[in-house]
Amino acid sequence: SENGTRCVRSSSSEFPEGFFTPQERKDGGIVIYFIIILYMFLAVSIVCDDYFLPSLEIISECLGLSQDVAGATFMAAGSSAPELVTAFLGVFVTKGDIGVSTILGSAIYNLLGISAACGLFSTVVSRLSCWPLFRDCLAYTISAAAVLAMISDNRIYWYESASLLLIYGCYILVLCFDIKINQYLMKKFSPCCTCFTKAMEENAEQQPLVGWREESGPLVRQQSRTDSGIFQDELDYSQLSTSLHGLDEVSGDHPNVFTMPEADMKRILWVLSLPIITLLYLTIPDCRRQFWRNWFMATFLISAAWISAITYVLVWMITITGETLGIPESVMGLTLLAAGTSVPDTVASVLVARKGNGDMAMSNIVGSNVFDMLCLGIPWFIKTAFINTSGPIEVNSSGLTYTAISLICSVVFIFLAVHLNGWKIDKKLGTICLVLYLVFTVLAILYELGIIGNNPTRVCGN
Repeated sequence: SENGTRCVRSSSSEFPEGFFTPQERKDGGIVIYFIIILYMFLAVSIVCDDYFLPSLEIISECLGLSQDVAGATFMAAGSSAPELVTAFLGVFVTKGDIGVSTILGSAIYNLLGISAACGLFSTVVSRLSCWPLFRDCLAYTISAAAVLAMISDNRIYWYESASLLLIYGCYILVLCFDIKINQYLMKKFSPCCTCFTKAMEENAEQQPLVGWREESGPLVRQQSRTDSGIFQDELDYSQLSTSLHGLDEVSGDHPNVFTMPEADMKRILWVLSLPIITLLYLTIPDCRRQFWRNWFMATFLISAAWISAITYVLVWMITITGETLGIPESVMGLTLLAAGTSVPDTVASVLVARKGNGDMAMSNIVGSNVFDMLCLGIPWFIKTAFINTSGPIEVNSSGLTYTAISLICSVVFIFLAVHLNGWKIDKKLGTICLVLYLVFTVLAILYELGIIGNNPTRVCGN
């Protein structure tokens, strides 16, 4: 640093060079990057909708998971695969702080930005349960506090990274006994907490069948926590459920991905996305079809790998585009890059929210952040315990105070906002989350630019 100005590495230094020179990009080549960015968004939505989420549905059915537990574990792990790849790159390849900055920098977007997207883009109002949201918010607060405490001295030791793995292990253990813990808490606190009382009444009313019912407002999806029919039409997956238990056989197979849609706009998108549809069809077994039904774990793992690869290209293109347009590094990291690395989480959460599965959407939003902290712990532990045992990992923890305050405030806000909104996800909650996300982002950008606080930054070499 010089004269108190902090030097940060350029985001593009973490990626390969682009296909055009800076001058060629300014002369019109930037249009190609915009086309690739839009195509990558389309590719992520296809992978999530056609392969990742259906495989998660079958996993949930086989393991008997409630929708919030599935969202906090498999869905969070799969959609957070890009963050895990980024963390490994930061520790073993670039030797920089890209893992820490990406995961902590995108945490606010994950909590507020995706919640806003779920509320604004969902066509139904999703009911939420008290316990899953409280459980995930508490786990995220503990894991975030642990990470922030570890990097406060700019050094990561093996026992510190091991504690992250231990925290996540305890979180998984709680999820294993989730139903019993939920029932105990509802009985214990129902006299003094109205939300627990309502949850007990709704669970009693919805057994054994769950469906749509009309209230004074918009349609509300009434969902039991023990029900995990989450992605497709209920007829299809009620058939699937009985098939998995050996009680019946699915009479009809899922339509082929090469079947052209009837709507004009969908036809245009289908033609444009035909190359990626073909590539995915050849590389991922479609577990929605009877022939590949038992290959659902392969579908889950391969689709998660594709999500990671597509997100890497997406963030790469966004980084070069931002530099070409002269967007400051601090603004890129807090806005475009944060949103880019969280595209799978956003797409997956919005898709399940549109089906009325609020518990799964919210558990994925918060649970993916808990998994992101584990993403930091795994490469840190491998590096300090097995590869470089002589000393700790050096990290840069500048801006730690603001990050800590922002994370804690955002978690508390999400929980209180949902409580005050009547435990449902709707457009009102989405609007409030969007406004607060914009406020947090503006304050963070002003802080990073040195306009507020005492944290001026510049790109190294400039």
